[in-house]
Amino acid sequence: MCFLCSQLHNNSDCNILLPDLSGSLVSVLHSAILTFYAPSGSSGLSGMHSECIQSTPCWHKHPACYNTVFLEWDLDIPGMGGLCIGQVFLFFTFIYNNIISDKPNENTGMWIVQPDYDADRVPEMDVVHIHSILHGAHLIPVYGHAHLLADIQYTNSLDVFQAYYVNKYIDHDAFEITF
Repeated sequence: MCFLCSQLHNNSDCNILLPDLSGSLVSVLHSAILTFYAPSGSSGLSGMHSECIQSTPCWHKHPACYNTVFLEWDLDIPGMGGLCIGQVFLFFTFIYNNIISDKPNENTGMWIVQPDYDADRVPEMDVVHIHSILHGAHLIPVYGHAHLLADIQYTNSLDVFQAYYVNKYIDHDAFEITF
């Protein structure tokens, strides 16, 4: 309800009375195709580019796959300063009314991000509108100088490290949006 309220009223004040949605059909999706105009990317000057964002609890009979994405957070701030990185745990749809730092790392040129936690050290989660997803994000752990644990897998690597580089070199589009 707070998500719907924030989308309808452009704020997060959940004290506004909204209609009961208990009879509405809510559909859970495990992937979404993100399509965007990328004039300087591999799609050419007039082409569209698309990519699949995964949020699957079981990936080809293996552990879960939850992709990371760039989220448009503050449209008044250009580049990475106005973006956030989010990990997608779930996509859902329903019908309503019928319708770290403020600059990149000096050595790598990549931004460094870290997970947000509440006061009890529980990772913060939020519901965001799919229209705020700009592009898939590729994160590289900031390894540090300690030895790595042997049980780190691709399925838990986003839970193990304290910070991550935002890989702007993964493709041309990521390079352009993380200036």
